[in-house]
Amino acid sequence: MRKALCLIIAFLILASPCTVYCESVGTSAEACVLFCVDDGKIYYSKNENKIMKPASTTKIITTLLTLEEAQKDNKNVTFTKDMIAEGSSMYLKVGETVTLRDLAVGLMLCSGNDAANAAAVTIGGSMERFADIMNIRARKIGMTRTRFVTPSGLDDENHYTTARDLALLMAVAMKNPEFARLTAMKTANVRFIKPKNKLTSYSNHNRLLSLYKYCIGGKTGYTSAAGRCLVSAARRDGLTFVCVTLNDKNDWQDHMRLYDYGFSRLRMNSLDDSEFCLRVPVIGGEDDCVTVTCSEKSSFITGKNDKSIIDKKVYAENFLYAPVQKNEVVGKIKYFYKGKLIAVHKLRTVEENNSLAENKSIIDIIKGMLKNAF
Repeated sequence: MRKALCLIIAFLILASPCTVYCESVGTSAEACVLFCVDDGKIYYSKNENKIMKPASTTKIITTLLTLEEAQKDNKNVTFTKDMIAEGSSMYLKVGETVTLRDLAVGLMLCSGNDAANAAAVTIGGSMERFADIMNIRARKIGMTRTRFVTPSGLDDENHYTTARDLALLMAVAMKNPEFARLTAMKTANVRFIKPKNKLTSYSNHNRLLSLYKYCIGGKTGYTSAAGRCLVSAARRDGLTFVCVTLNDKNDWQDHMRLYDYGFSRLRMNSLDDSEFCLRVPVIGGEDDCVTVTCSEKSSFITGKNDKSIIDKKVYAENFLYAPVQKNEVVGKIKYFYKGKLIAVHKLRTVEENNSLAENKSIIDIIKGMLKNAF
């Protein structure tokens, strides 16, 4: 009896969705996550909460903070000796001057540790203070197993994160239009303020931008202790995924395989009422009717092969009483999926319709009602 029970349990474990996903995708990463930005769900994971070294994927948060600061005050930054860093570089020399936004180019494209130090000192006043800023933002994002020490991601025993936390970070960063534009660039030029005529072109280390046509950005990372690290984003048919692999010798192929897997499982359904238009009768108004439209759009994710129907129901008044204000909510469009309400779009009037009831007889009002009814 015990043997039979064990066999049944073993079968159930092997047949579980998690195990099937692992067998159907596979990855050489020590830890990874495939995260759908649109519904906030993880569709594949391996050691998602394991504490790991992030290497230069750290620069995602450093770049985000740099761009946010530059949007408020795009300072001129003169490179100093205390900003010098080992490892990958945008090759800044002591005394050279660029803008804060240009440092973001060096951070994201060529993974410059010198750019990271320069941004940290400029924004935080010191490396330590900037690390505090990084950690405060990480907590706000929900990165519960993360601690940052360096702005570049150079190894430190107290500098760590998880695949899950990096996925959350990338999802938030991609909502920043400047970050999204920058991380998608294969090359970018930086014109130095000092020397005045210096112009340098930087290439993006993220090869996935060329290898995978749906890739819209990402950040590489490597140290001997962390191994190969990669955080990327891809968009196809309205769906956006973020993929994270840590300590992965086959990261390019793993990301493409994971994305193909994610896109093959889900479908984005557009709930678009931007062309909805309805004429609703108005009693006692200057005009007999008022135009009602809906400008709202939303979307809902279902399984790729899910045949269930999304039901749409319009709830609008049969007639309105004057006065009617412009942009007044006079109804709703509701969407249901498997009996559950998934979206509500408001119906609004396009124009106002003032009351003339004081100048009309009851007979005129009744005639107007009868006219609008047929």
